[in-house]
Amino acid sequence: MSLKLALAATLGLVLATPALAQEIHIHDAYARAASPMASSGAAFMLIENIGDADDRLIGASSPVAQLVQLHTHREEGGVMKMVHVEDGVDLQAGEILVLQRGGNHVMLMGLSEPFEQGKEISLTLIFEKSGEITINVPVDLDRKPGKNGH
Repeated sequence: MSLKLALAATLGLVLATPALAQEIHIHDAYARAASPMASSGAAFMLIENIGDADDRLIGASSPVAQLVQLHTHREEGGVMKMVHVEDGVDLQAGEILVLQRGGNHVMLMGLSEPFEQGKEISLTLIFEKSGEITINVPVDLDRKPGKNGH
C-alpha cells in the first residue's frame, strides 16, 4: 500500500509542475548580436511572476549556442564589466524581472548560426521552482535601448 501512496504522491508532483510554470509570463522578448558575424549574442525580456511564491531564474539553454549564461554588468575598479551570475536572479512574487542591455540578460556564446533580422531562436529559461519554460525569441538587430529595449 505504501508503494501506491508514494507513486500517487510522485504523480501529483509531476502533474503540478506545469501549473507553476503558468505563473511565469514572458513579455517583449528579443535577441540581438553586434553584427551578422558575431560569435555571441544576447536575449532581453520582461519576466513576470504572477504567482504568490518567489522564484529564481537559475539558467538558460538554446540550441543555437554552445554556452548560455545569465549575465549582468558590474563596476569593478571603475570599469563596467559583464559577469556571469552563477547563483541566478531572484524573481519575487507579483514582480517583473527586467532583462535589459547594460543589466541582467541572457548571454549566448558560441553561436551555431548568425542572428538574422526577423528570424527566431529557441530559448529555454530554467527556474528554480517553475522549471523550464521554452520560448521563441525574435531577432531584432534594430532595436535601440530606451525604445522598448527595456
